Amino acid sequence: MNYLSRLALLSLLACAAACGADVADQPAPTATPGKKIDLATAGSVSGTVRFEGTPPSNEILRISTDKQCVLNAGPNPQSDAILVAANGALKNAFVYVKAGLDAGYTFDAPAGPAQLNQHGCIYTPRVLGVRVGQAIEIVNSDDTMHNVHALPMMNQEFNKSQPRQNDRMSTAFTAPEVMVRFKCDVHGWMAAHVGVVDHPYFAVSDEAGQFEMKNLPPGSYTLEAWHEKFGRTTANVTIGDKQAQTVAFSFSAATGTK
Repeated sequence: MNYLSRLALLSLLACAAACGADVADQPAPTATPGKKIDLATAGSVSGTVRFEGTPPSNEILRISTDKQCVLNAGPNPQSDAILVAANGALKNAFVYVKAGLDAGYTFDAPAGPAQLNQHGCIYTPRVLGVRVGQAIEIVNSDDTMHNVHALPMMNQEFNKSQPRQNDRMSTAFTAPEVMVRFKCDVHGWMAAHVGVVDHPYFAVSDEAGQFEMKNLPPGSYTLEAWHEKFGRTTANVTIGDKQAQTVAFSFSAATGTK
């Protein structure tokens, strides 16, 4: 290769390197912010979750194999998987907007992390709702070893040990999933369920079976209620401007599919 040819080749290589550097140094494009909820027209939906009939009995948890568990929970506590009041009110149903929400909306980030505690060798709360990407702080309040084993279908599985009291870890899920099951491989009776959604419209029914979701934009929605033992059931609701709607969910031993 003669001198002029080598000079031309070097010039081309220098240009290519410079052009590549310019492209690499450019900031990544940012997503266009979506539309915000108009609070002047937003409504709400609230309601109740009930169990019809005689609920199954909760199993007795044989936790006496770990003395530290017994110290906080007693030797043979009942499972909290089924919590039905005398009037049929069902606690720990996860209720959320399953369909109908305009995908163009964006929402402010959650104010802080959600928390999942292990106390008395029981997960507290048993049912928890979080946003996609929201931090979940997991705490071991027991003076014994736990391992936090999450078993998602859409997100990344993990299994991490918390050997000491007051150990803490933080995690987050990157995709919607209702529900993600948590367990402890050391204490086989421990269970929790986390609903992961990409919007703020979710709730967990309380002791009175009640739930509420505020600031829903006007529209027609499908709501789903999920329960660990009784499966899933849905209801449709239409919310007008500044309208408050109510929905009643009903489960039985044969309701829905898990």
